[in-house]
Amino acid sequence: MPRLSKKTMFAIEAVLDVAFHVGDHPVRSGDITERQRIPKRYLEQVLQHLVRAGILSGKRGPRGGYRLGRDKTSITLGEVVRVVRNLEVESEPSDPSVGSPLAHEVVWPLWEQLREEMMAQLDNVTIEDLCQQARSKGLAVSAPQPPHAGHAAI
Repeated sequence: MPRLSKKTMFAIEAVLDVAFHVGDHPVRSGDITERQRIPKRYLEQVLQHLVRAGILSGKRGPRGGYRLGRDKTSITLGEVVRVVRNLEVESEPSDPSVGSPLAHEVVWPLWEQLREEMMAQLDNVTIEDLCQQARSKGLAVSAPQPPHAGHAAI
């Protein structure tokens, strides 16, 4: 089965954190890092790609941070996974000479079919669905922190 990479998990956690904690002020990346224990080096890269994909919107400056790019009922888990997958594919070597005819003709096509089925299922799960699940498990939303004067949020 396709693996859940660190970057994919971090991206999902970041989007959920923004959906869960956004209020009058955008959610600062530092707050996401602190709450979700995501290393800043991973988070910044992932957040930039999520903004480019329209999943998040970002605002720079002392009152800056992140908001959802659109309503959480219209953002799917599949979209978030694809953003990270595309990011990871950019850095993966692709060598068609690797693998046997069995791998190319049988194993990889099966793996691709399974991946497509999984992505179809992820496309049916929205960020709102995950927020509801988190609330039903009693995960508390911390009060949004106002931005600190003089600190850039993004």
